[in-house]
Amino acid sequence: MVFRSHMGLALEEARAAALRGEVPVGAVLVSGAGEVVARAGNRTRELKDPTAHAEMLVIREACRRLGQERLEGCLLYVTLEPCPMCAAAISAARIARLVYGAADPKSGGVTVGARVFSHAQCHHVPEVLDGIGEVEAGRLLRDFFTARRESQG
Repeated sequence: MVFRSHMGLALEEARAAALRGEVPVGAVLVSGAGEVVARAGNRTRELKDPTAHAEMLVIREACRRLGQERLEGCLLYVTLEPCPMCAAAISAARIARLVYGAADPKSGGVTVGARVFSHAQCHHVPEVLDGIGEVEAGRLLRDFFTARRESQG
């Protein structure tokens, strides 16, 4: 089986989120067969919902489309390391593989911070690949927050 990254689609969603004034994070959920099931960017401001992270939106949409609460065999591509809330949802959904771009030293829940998958209470640990698309994802985030600070300054 050949590995095909869908990080490019996640980066497209992150760029679209930035254009909407959202923190530029994008996610894509892919079936084990390689079909894109759901894709989204952050919508917390638009929806006035603190849980409307890109990961949560694609998990909800994929579960709805597939008619099931578990996403076994699926892969999740996200441009930024998931926060603890999203990491817990990834575990609960039984996602097989998590692929993310930039690390999140402030709010990460996988490699830094809470390290959700390391806890004994975590019932499912996905395979994790990090650093995929890290340069572009990091640049999008830096540019977004630089512009935000400059507009407030």
